[in-house]
Amino acid sequence: MCAAPVVLGIESSCDETGAGLVRDGRLLGHAVASSMDEHALFGGVVPEIAARAHVHALGPVVRRALGEAGLRMADIGVVAVTTGPGLSGALQVGLAGAKGLAYALGVPLYGVHHLARHVAADTLAHGPLPDPCVVLIVSGGHTSLLLVRDLGRDRIVHLGDTLDDAAGECFDKAARVFGLPYPGGPAIDRAARVGDPRAVPFPRPLTGPHDDPYGFSFSGLKTAAARWAERHHGRALPVADGAASLQEAVADVLTRKAVAACTAHGVGTLVVVGGVAANSRVRALAEERCAAAGIVLRVPPPRLCTDNGAMIAAVGDLLVRAGAEPAPLDVSVDPSAPLEYAALHPVARAAAAAGASAAAGAW
Repeated sequence: MCAAPVVLGIESSCDETGAGLVRDGRLLGHAVASSMDEHALFGGVVPEIAARAHVHALGPVVRRALGEAGLRMADIGVVAVTTGPGLSGALQVGLAGAKGLAYALGVPLYGVHHLARHVAADTLAHGPLPDPCVVLIVSGGHTSLLLVRDLGRDRIVHLGDTLDDAAGECFDKAARVFGLPYPGGPAIDRAARVGDPRAVPFPRPLTGPHDDPYGFSFSGLKTAAARWAERHHGRALPVADGAASLQEAVADVLTRKAVAACTAHGVGTLVVVGGVAANSRVRALAEERCAAAGIVLRVPPPRLCTDNGAMIAAVGDLLVRAGAEPAPLDVSVDPSAPLEYAALHPVARAAAAAGASAAAGAW
């Protein structure tokens, strides 16, 4: 029986350049370079700056990941890369590098969906995902509730998505009006530690009896935070109280809907992933509510919540073990790709769909 191949994962969808190495579900090494400091000067990610930073960082992060794993370039057996969604120019840099490596090494190439890799990240910390499980993806650009079976083979079922701003975007924009630095999520979390989460009665969007039980909307909450800050014009703004109250509102909505989805669908495991999964209050409230409902909670460690290549390698490893077809070398990026399958290229999606059709029972 052949040994499982070493999968190199490359991530370049936004402002972090990541490389990771995974074999048979085990993380061997990874490295990340961030251009965050350059973007902070502008209060948000500048696509052109991100793309240039990836060009300079890609080679070094791959070499650092190999060094951490004690491997050589020749040990790589598969290359996986984010092909969408994300910033078009940034994605192009990662894909070009991945294609070059796959061609030079004579190994298969897999195009991976950016959001699927957040789900796969948890497998590096806690092992294979239960079948089925409910997954809450919560990040700067995405907030979704998903029903997941076999991530490498089955279609991902969307229970609910954000209608406008994602939770992380709400944090970033509210932090700006609070006078906190970019990125806003960590800044809000730090400020909230000494604040009163009951000080400001911020709304809980889409939690009424006639609202979508699994849908999200954080645009109104962001606006409420801005209006609250404006009312303190000329007076000292109680930033800690505002941050704590905003964080509580976001955590309340996220965890309330996620636990409700598990209960309604008879699912015993909730997986919370994405950059906002590193938020201390989101993690604590999820633990509290899952324990009360008898639901197993899985949240990756903070280092696996934010963008990195280890996540991409984890998806590539799952696809290889699922027998998915590799991508052709002319595969292209899809900056606005919907999340349906972990693989983001037609050949693998068609193979996964055929396998799912052949499996007993319909999802």
